[in-house]
Amino acid sequence: MIAESLDSVVFGSDRCRVVSGRWVDFYTGKTFTDPRRLDIDHVVPLSEAHRSGADRWVKEKKRAFANDINSPDSLIAVSASANRSKGGKDPSQWMPPNKDYWCAYLNAWMEVKKRWGLSLDPRESSAIKKMVTDCP
Repeated sequence: MIAESLDSVVFGSDRCRVVSGRWVDFYTGKTFTDPRRLDIDHVVPLSEAHRSGADRWVKEKKRAFANDINSPDSLIAVSASANRSKGGKDPSQWMPPNKDYWCAYLNAWMEVKKRWGLSLDPRESSAIKKMVTDCP
């Protein structure tokens, strides 16, 4: 949350909890100042990763994927409601409400899948191929 805030974040009295900042949720196109309205989303959900090959990973690799802060494509701050509507769905089942973000979302999805050696199922692959034809 700290890295993605467009303004300096303000911490609570415990110095551990972020209580304000300014974030743009690319999924909805809305701006938020209250971090309680945000979730940190795994662009490729953990359950989708599991179905795509992560089920065969050792515990340490699963933990590394779940906490991957080394790539800006892996984890992003988004509205809690958008994240929860997405759940464990792939692009054949869910796309961000903000259509202006679709190409960036698909690019991030593919980068994460490639980086971690995760597979695409036929329906997911077909949906992505259809949607990227509209991307620059």
